[in-house]
Amino acid sequence: MPIGVAKIRDIADGVQAGQFEVGERGELHRLDDLDPIYKQLLDSPVTAVISVIGGTGRPNLSPVWVDYEGDRVLLNLAAHRKKVQWLQNNPEVTFMLMNPANPFHWMSIKATVAHQISEDDPVDGNKVTAHIDRMAEKYLGTGDGYAFRDPSRNERRVLFEFTVDSVATFGRP
Repeated sequence: MPIGVAKIRDIADGVQAGQFEVGERGELHRLDDLDPIYKQLLDSPVTAVISVIGGTGRPNLSPVWVDYEGDRVLLNLAAHRKKVQWLQNNPEVTFMLMNPANPFHWMSIKATVAHQISEDDPVDGNKVTAHIDRMAEKYLGTGDGYAFRDPSRNERRVLFEFTVDSVATFGRP
């Protein structure tokens, strides 16, 4: 299914008529097909902000590590976190990735949960563990695996796979 992309007119080349409005629209089939200046936000250890509808019905924003494969965004969460239940109750989210060196270079991704895998799944659970270890390497630079499991509980992880509904892009690095 095609992913709609809205390229917002930015101010990288100075003030212009219609700035901050959608300038161009397009489609892509995989996140790998994003313009490289936006794909780098996914490939680099940029902490995303996720908006999830919380238990009170209001948006809940929190920083997360984010990843992707093909046309899917991947999010790995501790199973006991409230976000897991909120995502199960309302599977639509928005991710915001902002270049830490330039706030005028960002991308937002609207997505819907398509699949989730528990680390306890006897068939695919190892994929969840391997993914969080890969994220620790990306975001922390360590090859020793994910070391932040809560020692007071037998922390288990859940890997959410999201279909991408649309992407909005803005600016340049």
